[in-house]
Amino acid sequence: MKQQFLEQLRSIIDAEQICEMEPMSKHTTFHVGGPADVLVLSQEDQLSRILRLCREWQEPYLMIGNGSNLLVGDKGIRGLVLKLISKDEGISVDDTRLRVDAGILLPKVARVAAEHGLTGMEFAAGIPGSIGGAIVMNSGAYGGEMKDIVSLVHVVDKNGQKKVLSSEDLEFGYRRSCILAKEYIITRVELTLSPGNQDIIFERMGELSKMRKAKQPLEYPSAGSTFKRPEGYFAGKLIMDAGLRGLTVGGAQVSEKHCGFVINTGGASAKDICTLIQKITAEVKRQSGVTLEPEVKLLGEFE
Repeated sequence: MKQQFLEQLRSIIDAEQICEMEPMSKHTTFHVGGPADVLVLSQEDQLSRILRLCREWQEPYLMIGNGSNLLVGDKGIRGLVLKLISKDEGISVDDTRLRVDAGILLPKVARVAAEHGLTGMEFAAGIPGSIGGAIVMNSGAYGGEMKDIVSLVHVVDKNGQKKVLSSEDLEFGYRRSCILAKEYIITRVELTLSPGNQDIIFERMGELSKMRKAKQPLEYPSAGSTFKRPEGYFAGKLIMDAGLRGLTVGGAQVSEKHCGFVINTGGASAKDICTLIQKITAEVKRQSGVTLEPEVKLLGEFE
């Protein structure tokens, strides 16, 4: 990365917002990944200038949220990685509408909604991602999806121009939106919820939390469900029926509690996890004829 580029970057943001050779294991829920050349912790009002600078210098960049659906290669990421941070609390409530900075984590948003007696976010209380990432992937659980509660999304395009998108503009589908294809970066999200009984909302969140703890290997680092649900099937059952429960590659393992999760049992490398995902995909295809599609996104250099 050109030194002149970094000097201009330092004129836009504070030095402590620029982390050189930053281990990506600190920024993913798998807790693996080599260093990024430069990780920039950007505030919303700085983002447009940073993107224009990248375009001027033709510097590649990647945007991440909480890293809850990412697998970063052991050799890391060349170029710039951007991560949004908030100046303050990052959430405001106006009647039934929440305005949330993109980097705020879903459990925090769900808790604030519940504290204000607003229902509709309960399904997201246990999802470990940021709200921006949740919009990108149309995250969902227990019968709810982000598309059900999103009203407006504020984005910046690759040229640094700001836009506001409606829910319809986002082209939501199963675990997808148009954000990645159009190379937008989400900066802020507006949600519309419904009035509810605070006690009932917290009770439902507690029930879902117990269900997650009982069924999911939350005690280990992972990226949540490793595979998308194939139409007409459940990924976890296909993997279990293929006899792959507990299959291990290095420190990576098919969870014995829930076969839909690949977990880091300790000391796993990105290569371990990637190899295990490939083995699962090949064996399920061989036995059932179903092609599993990873929900986890691979970034950076693996070899």
